[in-house]
Amino acid sequence: MKKLFGTDGVRGVANVYPMTTEMAMQLGRAAAYMFRNGHRRHRIVIGKDTRLSGYMIENALVAGICSMGVDVLLVGPLPTPGIANITSSMRADAGVVISASHNPFQDNGIKFFSRDGFKLPDEMELKMEDLIFSKKIDSLRPIATEVGKAYRIDDAAGRYVVFLKSTFPKDLDLAGMKIVLDCANGAAYKVAPAVLEELGAEVITIGAKPNGTNINAGCGSLHPEVISEAVKEHRADLGIALDGDADRVIFVDEFGNEVDGDQIMAICATEMIRQKKLRKNTVVATVMSNMGLDIAIKKAGGKIVKTAVGDRYVVEEMRKGGYNLGGEQSGHMIFLDHNTTGDGMQSALQVLAIMRRRKQTLAELAEVMIPLPQVLVNVRVPEKKDIMTHPEIAKLVKDIEAKLKDEGRLLVRYSGTEPLLRIMLEGQDKYQITGWGKEIADLVEKKLGGK
Repeated sequence: MKKLFGTDGVRGVANVYPMTTEMAMQLGRAAAYMFRNGHRRHRIVIGKDTRLSGYMIENALVAGICSMGVDVLLVGPLPTPGIANITSSMRADAGVVISASHNPFQDNGIKFFSRDGFKLPDEMELKMEDLIFSKKIDSLRPIATEVGKAYRIDDAAGRYVVFLKSTFPKDLDLAGMKIVLDCANGAAYKVAPAVLEELGAEVITIGAKPNGTNINAGCGSLHPEVISEAVKEHRADLGIALDGDADRVIFVDEFGNEVDGDQIMAICATEMIRQKKLRKNTVVATVMSNMGLDIAIKKAGGKIVKTAVGDRYVVEEMRKGGYNLGGEQSGHMIFLDHNTTGDGMQSALQVLAIMRRRKQTLAELAEVMIPLPQVLVNVRVPEKKDIMTHPEIAKLVKDIEAKLKDEGRLLVRYSGTEPLLRIMLEGQDKYQITGWGKEIADLVEKKLGGK
């Protein structure tokens, strides 16, 4: 069992264990020790989103890494996929992202990339925890010229903009398109508008004035209703909403209707099948993906492989199986032909390219998938107990599963990044599954003290 790491790095309320400066320094020391290889100068990239607490965590990480004799390359606010890209392109030994993604500003997190730009597997995170809690490296203290130095990479944002544009077909542009872009007051507030504008689009940008405390606050991919209204107001062609670290994206079409990650995977997969570019005609999705995605991909001649929730598990399955497209309903999409992790803007460019190539609107493209009615209920819990060991909850879950039969499904799981129990139901009758979701949530609150 991991003590620090969840499904996407270490995460929690900033300045409260484990997201303290003391732990950040220890994580920096452990990472520096793990990624050293041979007798040469080593380098670790550090980037962050726009949270106020990013400054203190960044300095603690720098201190920890430099204290182990490793240099630091600071890139400042930059999307998570941009940091992965900079890490691999600069041949750095590792990358660190300071971000709590879609969480509110008071939270923060630390996640790591290896030198190839991929997130660390579970076994490496466990090794890092062992180095910290066993105190194996406490006595290692380089001195004099052997301590590390910190450098700032001033052109990191420009490098990432160039990379993103390189993933868009050279024979296409976005001239004549009007796009509403919501940057969630997060890490992409500079680079995302620049990419779309340089490709020729007219961009109406919102959520691009971060102040340290407004990241994800009533904006971004968690609030697609904001860009929905803006798209209708400006009569735009579509809306693009990123989250705080810009590794996920949610769209709205020209009518203001939400187009989620499952629908985007369906659009991109069917196009890639048509062009014979989808490896093994397979898409990797998670158990949270709508059954409508399975139906759409099967109809197009492809198949779906399912993983546990978390984009890192999607990527692991993609690498293991030799696949090149995967993602999550929440808006993480991974195009391994271009990047090593979920990238909101790169995903957006893939969709825009299909719109241009096929001369269709987003609403027309989204018709490739018909989502089954789906309900998601979150219950905040004081402790993540195994709910199936509670007889009344277990009986209710099994009874509902029996009623759904083969015409729907029920998934009950804990969030890997927040103290939440997630209850997801799919079925033919939205009213019925909504009632069942509430019934489970009410029982969990009563028996386990949730709210």
